[in-house]
Amino acid sequence: MKKEASDRRTSNRFPIERDILYRVLNKRTDQEMGLGRTINISSTGILFTTKHFLLPGKLVEVAIHWPAQLNNTTPLKLVGRGRVVRSEDGVAAIEMQHYEFRTLGSQGLSLPNVE
Repeated sequence: MKKEASDRRTSNRFPIERDILYRVLNKRTDQEMGLGRTINISSTGILFTTKHFLLPGKLVEVAIHWPAQLNNTTPLKLVGRGRVVRSEDGVAAIEMQHYEFRTLGSQGLSLPNVE
C-alpha cells in the first residue's frame, strides 16, 4: 500500500466492517451508548458509524465483535478505550489508547436494558 503525501496517519487502516458497541465514559450516571458499525480499523484508531454526535476529546470504550475465534470455537470481541478525535455526519473516529481481546459471551454485543 502506498501512502498519499497528504495522509498523516502513522498506521494503515483496513476496511473491516463489524458490529460495534460504544460507551462514552463520564462521571455522570446516565452514560451515552449505542450500537454502530466499524468502517475501518488500524492499530491506532477506529472509524465507525454512530447515531450520536460524540464530542471530540471524550473518552470512549468500544467493543467490537471480532471475526476470529479462540481455538476455532469461542467467539471473541476486541475491547478498547480511546479519545474521540472526530465526529460528523453519523461517523466518529477514536484514537485508541488501550485494547485487548476478550471472549464474547452469550449476550454478544448488546445494549443493557434501560428503563
